[in-house]
Amino acid sequence: MAYLQGLLIGFAFVAPIGMQNVYVFNNGLSYKLTRAWLYTFIVWVFDALFCVAAFYGIGALIAKNELLKIVIMLLGGLLTAYIGWSIIRAADQRALTSSESKQSLKQAFLSALVVSWANPQALIDGTMMLGASRGTLSVSESIFFIIGVVSASFIWDMGMTTAFNVFANKISDRLLRGINLVSGAIVAVYGIFLFIEGLKNFI
Repeated sequence: MAYLQGLLIGFAFVAPIGMQNVYVFNNGLSYKLTRAWLYTFIVWVFDALFCVAAFYGIGALIAKNELLKIVIMLLGGLLTAYIGWSIIRAADQRALTSSESKQSLKQAFLSALVVSWANPQALIDGTMMLGASRGTLSVSESIFFIIGVVSASFIWDMGMTTAFNVFANKISDRLLRGINLVSGAIVAVYGIFLFIEGLKNFI
């Protein structure tokens, strides 16, 4: 029961459209399936670490440490905006053809880290959502619960990547370019927003 509870909470946590989902969807559209799975798996690893950290209350530390929060906002904002700009630059490349040169493995690791950990508000919200659930569970139940949460994240990320990849060939070049442009703009604007909020807090 604790695992099933974690699974349901996990889907509720990862399903809303956000920066990480935009990145995962773009992976599915932009790479051959094996590479898309690899890049999404890297995202999932960082997301799983994020869920575990939030579950055990690391967001509370960031909420109490204003300087750390500002640093994460500034650096995370800049990196996020850069990822968005990279997606926009690559918008004209037809998915599943020349896309192998779009992003190196090193860049994939950096992108996965940013989309999972760059938002301090997500850490705080994650702590509230997952941490509150932890208070109702025993030690053994909490282990099954967090396994359920990361399982949901895995199922969602890999499922969405596969679905977008399978249907990519049914998408016209013009529509694909539009999706890439919108995805990149969302990520870039979000990065700029994070950076501005960091500056406001610093000032």
